[in-house]
Amino acid sequence: MYYFYVLKNNENELYYGSTSDIKKRIFEHNNNRSISTKGKTWKLIYYEAYLFEDDARNREHQIKHHGQAKRWLKERIKNSLK
Repeated sequence: MYYFYVLKNNENELYYGSTSDIKKRIFEHNNNRSISTKGKTWKLIYYEAYLFEDDARNREHQIKHHGQAKRWLKERIKNSLK
């Protein structure tokens, strides 16, 4: 399985990513092994599972580069963003 995921930190910042091992990736984010999320504590608030890596990566790209997709996702997970 491959995953598209959303993390949130204590400052209410969001991080969008994709991976094949979601537990390992969250550990890396929280233990300064990722440059883009270094120094902050992150919590998983949402994920989607895919059979193929390309699908998870395409979803990540869609969210990061298309404002309407990001707005739709934020509306869908609005309670988790509080």
